[in-house]
Amino acid sequence: MPAKPAPIKKSAKKAAEKEEKPAEPAPVPEAAPAEAPPAEAAPVEAPAEAAAAESTPAAEVPAPEGPAEEAAASTDASAEAAPVEEPPKAPTPPPPAVPTSAPQNLSVDDVNDTSVTLRWRSPENIGSGLDGYTVEYCKEGSSEWVVANSELITSSRFVISGLIAGDLLNIRVVAVNAGGRSEPVALAQPVPVREIVDRPKIRLPRALRSRSVKHVGEQINLVIPFVGKPKPVISWTKDGQPLDTKKVNIRNSDKDSILFIRKSEREDSGSYEMTVKVDSFVDKANLIIQIVDLPGPPASVKLVDSWGFNAALEWTAPKDNGNTEITGYTIQKADKKTEEWFTVLEHFHRLNATVSDLVMGNTYTFRVFAENKVGRSETAAVTKGAAHIQKTGIVYKPAEYKEHDFSEAPKFTAPLSNRAATVGYTTKLLCAVRGSPKPTIEWLKNQMLIGDDPKYRQINNQGVCSLEIHKPSSFDGGVYTCRAKNALGEATVACKLEVKQVIISDEKERK
Repeated sequence: MPAKPAPIKKSAKKAAEKEEKPAEPAPVPEAAPAEAPPAEAAPVEAPAEAAAAESTPAAEVPAPEGPAEEAAASTDASAEAAPVEEPPKAPTPPPPAVPTSAPQNLSVDDVNDTSVTLRWRSPENIGSGLDGYTVEYCKEGSSEWVVANSELITSSRFVISGLIAGDLLNIRVVAVNAGGRSEPVALAQPVPVREIVDRPKIRLPRALRSRSVKHVGEQINLVIPFVGKPKPVISWTKDGQPLDTKKVNIRNSDKDSILFIRKSEREDSGSYEMTVKVDSFVDKANLIIQIVDLPGPPASVKLVDSWGFNAALEWTAPKDNGNTEITGYTIQKADKKTEEWFTVLEHFHRLNATVSDLVMGNTYTFRVFAENKVGRSETAAVTKGAAHIQKTGIVYKPAEYKEHDFSEAPKFTAPLSNRAATVGYTTKLLCAVRGSPKPTIEWLKNQMLIGDDPKYRQINNQGVCSLEIHKPSSFDGGVYTCRAKNALGEATVACKLEVKQVIISDEKERK
């Protein structure tokens, strides 16, 4: 007989009832066949009891006391636990795979007699992902499409190689993913398999169209771009002769040619010609490279003459101009006492010069440097002889100048002006006169000489003549004349003086 089930607490029974309510809509499993032996019911009840025990909280509830209650409880628990078992739900199936949209912007990147290079953009809608692309082609007039790539490619550029020149091909590209092939994108026109000849053209940079000047020891790296198809044949010559590959390196690519000299020398100067050839088409470009250096010293320098405080020099141009024109000369002098060199003339252009301001009693030697756009020569040409500035007795004889005659008759430069004065208030008459010798000044009143009258004060200062009348009265009015005289003549000037009386009103007198 099956073992007696363990007693189930009331709280466990209530929890089992709550679990049954939401499980009512679920399908009830079929009952076990009646022929099953009763011993097989034990394994069914044990899991039900365990499930009820796990779902019951660990609260202390008094257990039933009588054996009748325990039997009833075990019967109810086995009956209620049986419908809890449900079959597992089937997993949700994944969504069906969707192919991508067609690739975009299929175009031909390059064509030659054996291959076609294609380029395109990825599809706008990826769908269930993108595994790669398949490139297919077929000859014009045929319906058989040939797969160009044996495996899927992930790049958006592909070269179809191994083609036959003269074929006319229709080409398409298909995107592939788990959902299958996408709609193909095809070229609008068939592509002829043949070499497209593009005339060669050298695009000489503007800076290289004129003479390129470099200093000795500088690195030369000239990049000359060009176009041409198929790949042109590049050749270089210098002054009509092939280049010395030990000194000059040429690096060619599909788009440019580089002339490289690691350390330039003066022998690298010359006319370089670049030739680009495609079939029978040829383009050429000339580059003139000039490597310059410091010049040599003048060939000779000679002290021609010395006199007073001066010395005359002459020299000849240097034999080595540094591969560029001479721009000038620098002349220096040195006193034999100090033997220190001082620059006298700089950037001098002629082949002769006169050095001045030499110190009397000293002996001088001279040297000359040559100059070009690179700089000044490292050495100089020195005079063989020396210029000795003699000490001689010097007698100063001032120049004789004819003394200028400044004699002049008197002339008034500022005349007298008519004036009005008030009785009792001192007034002054002014005028200005010039003349040589200095003229004598006389003042007259109404054609009468004033003389030394104390009422008048006569002043003559640097040609400015003034007559001060002290507290004039109404009788001092009249015509005043200033007369200037010297040995060459005389001059006069006159003015009228009016002396007014002050009128006091009657009201002021009463006050």
